[in-house]
Amino acid sequence: MTRASELRSGKTHRDENFPVASWIIHPRHRALILAFYNFVRTADDIADHATLDAPEKLRLLDLLEAELLGKGDTQPEAFNLRRALAERSMPPRHALDVLVAFRMDVTKLRYENWDEVIHYCRYSAMPVGRFMLDVHGESTSTWAASDALCAGLQINNHLQDCGKDFRDLNRVYLPRDALAAAGASVEELGQARSSPALLQCLHALAVRTAALLDESRSLSAEVRDIRLGCEVSVIQAFADKIVGLLKVRDPLSERVHLGALELLAYSLGGIASEMARRAVGRRPVSKPAAGA
Repeated sequence: MTRASELRSGKTHRDENFPVASWIIHPRHRALILAFYNFVRTADDIADHATLDAPEKLRLLDLLEAELLGKGDTQPEAFNLRRALAERSMPPRHALDVLVAFRMDVTKLRYENWDEVIHYCRYSAMPVGRFMLDVHGESTSTWAASDALCAGLQINNHLQDCGKDFRDLNRVYLPRDALAAAGASVEELGQARSSPALLQCLHALAVRTAALLDESRSLSAEVRDIRLGCEVSVIQAFADKIVGLLKVRDPLSERVHLGALELLAYSLGGIASEMARRAVGRRPVSKPAAGA
């Protein structure tokens, strides 16, 4: 039987736009977070695999789900996460939610409007933030701000990789109505440089994403765990910088990713900002969770 891990792209937690189980997080949480990441990364690589057909992708995703729920031990990523969750008496709900998004990646190649994109983010990104909050024992009242941050990160990624996703996977997360409103077409994503119409669409979506990230700005202060608060502050800084680039650059022809020195600088800045805020004791009131 093919192991899902044999289909991995080679991408690891060190290649993401955001820190995964970084040194900021308390060591007691890192093994569980990495088990979750490896499960999610494996499922993502299955959904994006260049040569597997759709039925085989869905079969493998179903197999990961079944073994996560205890029905077999042939897939190490599922078994390892199942065991790590059991050690903490945590349910697999967030990992199961993420599998919904990867099945969508196999079966859905176009999105009609912003609401459909946010619905995708509800399963592709928001469960990751909710999982991190649960690992740290945080209240579900933090989910609303976390959901906004995770959706913003996901849409940043969609905008950064819009050309690659179209060329390699024929997958387009840019809403059809946004493209139409700007007078742009999907096929333009295959070009080396955006047309004025496509660039208008991309910049408008980046502005909308920046507004979404504004809704997450209270999260670092809402969480009780100081290490997690610092991690959130760093992630927010990354997301804000990336969306700033996306508002003025062309992701088809210009760099819209952060370099190593920028990542270090924004990490240190995010940590310093959060530590300073906590030192003076400012803490906002948590908002009710959306869809908790």
